[in-house]
Amino acid sequence: MWQTYYLVTEVEQALALLAEHGPQARIMAGATDLLNELEGHVRPGVSVIVDISNVPGLATVEINAAGELQLGALVTHNQCVAAPLIVERAWPLAQACWEVGAPQIRNRATVAGNLITASPANDTITPLLALDAAVTLRSVRGERRVALREFYTGVRRTLMLPDELLTAITFAPMKATERGMFVKMGLRKAQAISVANATVIVDLAAAAAGGRANTVRIALGAVAPTVIRAHKAEAHLSGKVLDAAEIAAASELAAQEARPIDDLRSPAVYRRGIVRVAVARALSAIAAGNTRGWFPAEKPVMLWGGNGTSAAPAPIVAWRSDGSGGAPPIVTRINGAPFSFSGASKKTLLRMLREDAGLTGTKEGCSEGECGACTVFLNGAAVMACMVPAPCAQGAEIVTVEGLAAPDGTLHAVQRAFVEQGAVQCGYCTPGLLMAGVKLLEECPQPTRWEAQQAITGNLCRCTGYYKILDALQHAGAPAAHG
Repeated sequence: MWQTYYLVTEVEQALALLAEHGPQARIMAGATDLLNELEGHVRPGVSVIVDISNVPGLATVEINAAGELQLGALVTHNQCVAAPLIVERAWPLAQACWEVGAPQIRNRATVAGNLITASPANDTITPLLALDAAVTLRSVRGERRVALREFYTGVRRTLMLPDELLTAITFAPMKATERGMFVKMGLRKAQAISVANATVIVDLAAAAAGGRANTVRIALGAVAPTVIRAHKAEAHLSGKVLDAAEIAAASELAAQEARPIDDLRSPAVYRRGIVRVAVARALSAIAAGNTRGWFPAEKPVMLWGGNGTSAAPAPIVAWRSDGSGGAPPIVTRINGAPFSFSGASKKTLLRMLREDAGLTGTKEGCSEGECGACTVFLNGAAVMACMVPAPCAQGAEIVTVEGLAAPDGTLHAVQRAFVEQGAVQCGYCTPGLLMAGVKLLEECPQPTRWEAQQAITGNLCRCTGYYKILDALQHAGAPAAHG
């Protein structure tokens, strides 16, 4: 893991640390990519972490002075799903953010981090490329703005310098005459990495003249070393009516422009076929005026809690550990009680809870954000504790499964429902499912079957077919369960 961890409260502090430590330092925000990379020794030269998650003003979605839609460096995927500006003026980005990971991951993972990781399969790059987005990079040397189409130099490579921090993502909002759609093909319905994905945006300004496409932008993901634009397909559709023949022709051109490879998720020939299908599906939906796709018609399940907004603002605290015996303790609150931990600065939150706090109800299943057994509440939102560095607990409020029951031992309604509905078998996954269920009920006091399903997309159970678990979640929300 790391040797030194800085939890900073100002952008200028982060820039100074990047300048001081150079390639040895990495910025951490959501940590859902970087933690896995550090654990897997993908970045062996990194020894210094600069955590910007407590820096105020970086988690905003707004229209800036230039009239652009701007996302700060700490904007999470779930924030984009819930932001009216994104849903109304950057619809394909909202769709892509909804299909990233599970609620617990979307509550931590940032869009900026998704761009910087630079995998061609990362979902949010495709809509942002189609939106002609740009990124703002800052260092102690100054600031520069780089178009996203110029940002990537290869697989998982960008032109960012070691001392630079991505502070903002900007793009022109979609016009009233533009329609767009993001289409993703994966090997499962949730927690899936794209086998291929596509974003299509069409300006139908000439709709009165037969629905001709004024301009077309098509971006393709996971089919080349970087996310690419299908320029030949775009040019073919310009000025054309979106009928079946033209859609088929453009989709074929897009498939020909793809440069896929064979890998564990798909052979190249299948990926090329997916491009053809995905582009045709998006163009047909745009022509039909129905681009909702997989995006929920009901209120999206966030696992944020009952206030209907994102997690509480992070506490404004600074903290530094150099891994020595003199490192300051991590001071936090867990289940309403104060705790102070020394020697946990190089751990994940999961390991600190289990090994230092002795709260073993939070389980370790996969250690890479896949199974949800370690779900806890961090500052009000459900997150996967294996994907959170322990120093993020500094000054935070944490709730674990041990904190669900009342002080007198009375079980929470979700816990009672799991007992009454027979939703527990081996029990290993149960703590994470309970935590997801409690947040679900705070958002949706009487959840539908669909809402219950969405709440546990990040939780794996190897014993059951999930039917009893879903029954329990709905039973816990029934009026009789609270009587």
